[in-house]
Amino acid sequence: MKAAELFIKCLENEGIEYIFGIPGEENLDVMDALLDSPIKFITVRHEQGGAFMADVYGRLTGRAGVCLATLGPGATNLVTGVADANMDHAPLVAIAGQADTNRLHKESHQVLDLVQMFQPISKYSSRLLTPNIIPEVVRKAFKVAQTDKAGATFIEFPENIAKMEIEDHPLPVKNPALPEPSMDRVSKAIEVISEAKEPLILAGNGVIRAKAWKQLADFAEKLNIPVANTFMAKGVIPFKHPMALGSAGLQAHDYISCGFDRADVIICVGYDLVEYHPYLWHPSRDRRIVHIDITPSEVDAYYPVTVGVVGDIKHSLVRIGELATPHTGHRMRPLRDAMKEEMKACSEDEAFPVKPQKIIWDLRTAMDLEDIVVCDVGAHKMWVARMFRCEYPNTCIISNGFASMGIAVPGAIGAKLAYPERKVVAVTGDAGFMMNMQEIETAIRIGTPMVILIWNDSSYGLIKWKQENEFGRSSHVDFTNPDFVTLAESFGAKGYRIEQVGDLLPTLQKALADDTVSIIDCPVDYSENLKLTDKLGEMVCPV
Repeated sequence: MKAAELFIKCLENEGIEYIFGIPGEENLDVMDALLDSPIKFITVRHEQGGAFMADVYGRLTGRAGVCLATLGPGATNLVTGVADANMDHAPLVAIAGQADTNRLHKESHQVLDLVQMFQPISKYSSRLLTPNIIPEVVRKAFKVAQTDKAGATFIEFPENIAKMEIEDHPLPVKNPALPEPSMDRVSKAIEVISEAKEPLILAGNGVIRAKAWKQLADFAEKLNIPVANTFMAKGVIPFKHPMALGSAGLQAHDYISCGFDRADVIICVGYDLVEYHPYLWHPSRDRRIVHIDITPSEVDAYYPVTVGVVGDIKHSLVRIGELATPHTGHRMRPLRDAMKEEMKACSEDEAFPVKPQKIIWDLRTAMDLEDIVVCDVGAHKMWVARMFRCEYPNTCIISNGFASMGIAVPGAIGAKLAYPERKVVAVTGDAGFMMNMQEIETAIRIGTPMVILIWNDSSYGLIKWKQENEFGRSSHVDFTNPDFVTLAESFGAKGYRIEQVGDLLPTLQKALADDTVSIIDCPVDYSENLKLTDKLGEMVCPV
């Protein structure tokens, strides 16, 4: 068989359902081999879109999403999505074609050293120099992408290697068992938590990767310790849970920050420093920190770990929870009550353009609890993180490690392929939407119904918010938009424009019921951003 055929058999062996990408001259043999494979190739309109689809598919399923490009510009177009998956710890395997190996040693048409280029943005980057190493390289790429802290890996496949003959077979898929936590560290954590006066849990994305959300909720309830979650861990504890405080990470003194101010012990469970830098929630550097994760803590001056419990997060939580002393009550319940009141405050608001709080309220009302929101990056992300209530993990996907604009539309396609039975909404600003809106054609062509909710303010709203907050004026952030309804219709999608606040909820309900791609153009009043900034700056913690 050809090396390209062996390569595809190795991907089949890993259980791959989809490859997202664009064919090119240097991957002709791989593309031909796919014709005889059960793997579905999703032809995208830009390699970045394909990488984002693989990124979100990987983080939702826990199985590596796969994206493919040709050499040179095709490979460089993958970079943003690959970096996003790697920093957000989503399992992803990127594959790129390459020129013949007999011209890699010199300046040559479209040739870049792709292995070196992807090395700093991946956990593993390798080149296939002979056909016989294909089973090892593919197995390692998937094993590394999916284990420990998940992330991205990269394989470069030169076109002359792909054509060579080889008789071989894939290696067995064996992923390592998670290590057990050390009993002496568990005992020390029990001691620190039991002695605490005002403990607080900070739950991160690692809890979702470990599928430890039930153990976390049981741990918090049994020990009576409130839980704040990072943006990427929304839903890791149900919002209705009495210990749930909501999302931390607004980089301002809000309700959740009040909880950190009061805490004497902070229990960080599956927390990644890229999600919410510790200098923002631990500026004093004097609290006792318990680190519970699959890997040791990162070295950081604002993250001085008192005790680190390294191993299977589920087992760590169960063992500590069984023996630690429950707390008799916590003074942070008023924080939760204040947050719930704020969420409801604009539920009946009639102002137009629509306030962010009202958009969030109507979106939550329209969606089932297990439906999925994929949130882009921009001003709207802050509102979604703060106010969109989640009862289940992986129902609100927010990129907050690399935090790249443009993820929502292609990410929603990846989400729909991962969970075809659920409704999926891409929540995006007009700027982020325009970065990858070409993938609407992909969604229509492959039949992935979804709703795209555009928060339209004709500017880079988050940057405008920060400029006005710091300088009292904005600089070069405004632009014009196309007619989004006409644009939707030109793709064969449905388009809706919100012209009064009362239209929003019924339009969302109708779009969610449609078996197609629907785009909703919703004007947003981002003057609320500055009001929120003022409110947070003046906030006094409820007693």
